Amino acid sequence: MRNPHAHLLLAGLSAIAVAAVPAAAQTAAPQAEDAVSTGGITEIIVTAQKKAEKLQDVPISIAALGGDAVEAMNAVNLQALQGAVPNVEIGTFSNTPNNAVFTIRGIGVIEPDPYAGNTVGIVNDGVPQFFSMGALLDLFDVERIEILRGPQGTLFGANTTGGVVNVVNRQPELDKLGGKVNLSYGNYDHLTASGVINAPLGEGLAVRLGVNHDRRDGYVTNVVDGSDMGRRNVTIFRGALRYESGNFDATISGEYARARNGSPIVVAGNLPGEAEFVPEGFLGMYRSPCAPAGSVCKAPDTYFSAQDGGINGDLPDLSNMDTYRGSLTMSLSETALGDLTSITAYKHLKLFEFTDQDGAPIPLIDTKRGTKGWQFSQELRSDIDIGDVGNATLGAFYLKTHYDHYQNLRINFAGGAFYNTAAQTYVLGLPGLYQQNLQDQDNHSISAFAQTYFDLTDKLRLQAGVRYTHEETSMLASTETRLATATANWLAALGAGAANPGTPGFADLDGTNTVPFGGGLVAPPRGTKSWDNVGWKLGLDYKVNDDVMLYGYWARGFKSGGYTGRIGIADDLGPYGPEKVDTFEAGIKSEFLDRHVRLNVSGFYTNYRDMQLAQIYFKGSGANLVQGNTILNAAKSTIKGFETELTVVPVEGMTLNASVAYLDAKYKTFDFLLPSGATLDLSGQRLQNAPKWASSLGTTYEFAMGGDLRGRFSATYNYTGEKLLTSIIDTPRATIRAQHIVNANFDVKVGERYTVGVWATNLLDSRYINSVFDSPGTLGLTNYAQPRLWGVSLKAEY
Repeated sequence: MRNPHAHLLLAGLSAIAVAAVPAAAQTAAPQAEDAVSTGGITEIIVTAQKKAEKLQDVPISIAALGGDAVEAMNAVNLQALQGAVPNVEIGTFSNTPNNAVFTIRGIGVIEPDPYAGNTVGIVNDGVPQFFSMGALLDLFDVERIEILRGPQGTLFGANTTGGVVNVVNRQPELDKLGGKVNLSYGNYDHLTASGVINAPLGEGLAVRLGVNHDRRDGYVTNVVDGSDMGRRNVTIFRGALRYESGNFDATISGEYARARNGSPIVVAGNLPGEAEFVPEGFLGMYRSPCAPAGSVCKAPDTYFSAQDGGINGDLPDLSNMDTYRGSLTMSLSETALGDLTSITAYKHLKLFEFTDQDGAPIPLIDTKRGTKGWQFSQELRSDIDIGDVGNATLGAFYLKTHYDHYQNLRINFAGGAFYNTAAQTYVLGLPGLYQQNLQDQDNHSISAFAQTYFDLTDKLRLQAGVRYTHEETSMLASTETRLATATANWLAALGAGAANPGTPGFADLDGTNTVPFGGGLVAPPRGTKSWDNVGWKLGLDYKVNDDVMLYGYWARGFKSGGYTGRIGIADDLGPYGPEKVDTFEAGIKSEFLDRHVRLNVSGFYTNYRDMQLAQIYFKGSGANLVQGNTILNAAKSTIKGFETELTVVPVEGMTLNASVAYLDAKYKTFDFLLPSGATLDLSGQRLQNAPKWASSLGTTYEFAMGGDLRGRFSATYNYTGEKLLTSIIDTPRATIRAQHIVNANFDVKVGERYTVGVWATNLLDSRYINSVFDSPGTLGLTNYAQPRLWGVSLKAEY
C-alpha cells in the first residue's frame, strides 16, 4: 500500500472475544439473550448466518458483544475494539482518519480512496457499507456487534474475504414506553451526551428516536501556536418507525451524522537528509519520533505536531463529513416461499478536509480533499425449511455506487529544500508545484446466493453454499501537474542567465495562477470492465453432545477487480483483476459445568492469491523512462493460525476472560518493483497489519453494596504484537511496536434507573505510534495512538 499523497509527491519531484469487553457475555440487550439463565454465561443470539441462532451453534469463528458491553467500554466508534478481538485489527490510515482500515487474519486493504475496495465487510443493520470513508461507525444505541472471521462471501458477497463486522442497532419495541439518557465528561474536555426514547404509537406501531453528541479537544499540541490538534465534534440523529401486523413486520429507519472535526494530524517522522526533514528547534520544530535512522519509531511522553496554516492562511483546521442513510426492512413469515426478507437502503456521504502533510512549522506540502459518494442496495431473501432434514437461505442482492473525488496537492519545495546550517535558515528550493487528481467511479453488482444445511444424522450436519456475482466498474481519472506562475517566470529568468531572477512563487490550493509543468495532464479514457465470480462454502459440523460442537469447512471468497484512481501515468489506470482466497477452518465450541465455562478454539489455513498490491513500476527507457504507480495482482501468500477464547464464571457475579491468537501470514511469492527499477524478492516476509501474537485478559465483578446499590468493576489487558502497517517492505521505521493497553471502569447502580461511574481507557497512559508510512529519502508520515482518556458518567433509564 502507498501513502495517498506520496506517489503524487514522487511524481512531482520525479464467540465472546475478549477481555477488553468481559461483560459482553452477561450484558447483551434483552433481544439478544436466551430467556433462561443458569447463573452462568448468558447466551447471546446472533444473526451471523442471516437468521437468529445461538452463538455456540454457529459453525464459524465469531465474536459477539452485547450493547451494554459496548457502553461499558465507553466506545466512541468501532476503532475502540482494536486489540479486543483476537486476530482483528481496526484502525485508520496515517493522514486520513475518516477512512477505516479493517484487517482480519492478515487480510485487509490499507488505502484511503474508495477505488481499492475492501476485504472486510462492514454491515450496518443488514446493509453492507461500500465506502471505507465513514465505515468506522459511531457506536450509539447498539444492540450488538458480531465479528465474523474468515471468508463470508456466500451470504455477504464480494469483498468479505477477511470477514465481516456486523453492527446491529436497537430497534423500536412495540410494547415498551421508555428511554435513557447518558452523560459523560472527561479529560481533554471530552463530553458525550445522548438520549433515546422508545414509544408505542398504537396497535402494532412504535417509534424509536435518538441523538448522540460527542466532542473533545485534541491531544496533540501544535508547536506553531500552542493550540490543540485533532479535535472531535460529531452529532448523530437517528430515528426508526416499526409496524407489525400478523406475520408482517416492517421498519423504516434514517440517520444523519454530522462531523466537524479538526484536520488530520501528520507527525513528521523524517530523518536528516530526507526531502521533508526540518531540524529540531527550527521555528519550534519538535524531535522526530523516528530518529535516529535505523530505529523503530517511538512515541514521546508529550505529543507534538505542527500545522502552519498554509500560505496566507489558506489551510484551515477542519475536516467536515456529512453522512445520510435510510433503509426499509420488511419481513413476511410463514409463506409458501418461506420466511421472506427485503432490505432496501440508500446512503450518501460528503467529506471535505485540509491536511498539512509535512507536520512542520513551515509550508512544505499540503492537500485539499473532497469526496461525494452514494450507494443504493436491495436484498431479497427467503429462509426455507426442507422437510425435517434441512434448511436453505436463498436470495438475490443488487448494489449500485458512485463517487466523485478530488485531491489538490501543493508542494513548496520542488527542486529540494535544504537547511543552511551556517545561516541557521531554511531555504525553499523551487517552490510552487501543484497537482490535482480527479476520480469519477461507477460500480454495480448483482448476485444470487444459496446457503443450505442438511442433517445427515441426528448429530452430523452438512453445510453447502454458493454465490454467483456479476460486477462492473467504470473509472474516469486524471492527474494534472502545474507550477505557480511566479515560479515559472523565475525558472525562465534563471534559465536565461538572469543575475537576480527574483523570488519563486507559491502554488495556490485551488490551482489558480499556475501554468502546466512537466508532463502536464495525464488523462486516459474512461475504463470500463466487468467480472463474473463464483464463491462457495462446504463444511460439516458434529454435535458431540448438547454442549460441544466440532466443525470444519472450506470457503472460497474473492475481492472484486477494479481501476486505480490515483494515477501517475496513463497506464496506471488498469484494470487490475480480482483476488481469490481459499480458507480451511476447523474448530470446537464447548461449554462445561452448567455453562459456567466456555472454551472455543479455531484453527485455519488460507491460500491467498492474485493479491492486489500497490506497485511502483517503470515504462520506457533512457530519457523516456517514466514512473507509474498502480495496483497489480502481484503476489501470493499463505496464512495460518488459531484463536483460543476462554470465559469462566467461577462464582455468581464474576466473569473471567482470556484469549490468545496466533497468526503466521507471509508472502509465498512476491517480486516487488523498487523505484530504482530493481526487483526485491519479498517471499517469506510478513503481510501488513498482521501481528504474530495477540492476547487479552479481563475480569468483571458485580456485587451488592447494601440497600438498593449494586457495584460493577471491570478491568482488561490487551496485547497486540509487533507489525507492519502502511509499508509493504519491512524496515525499522515501518515497524509498529508491540502494544500493551489496560482499560478499567467502576459503576454504581442506584435502584433500577440510575448508574454513576468512572472509567479510563489506556489507564497506564502508555504512549505508542499508531502508524508510519515509510518513504525512504522523502518522509516518514506518522501519527500517534490515543493517550489515557478518563471520565465520569451518569446514566438514567425510565
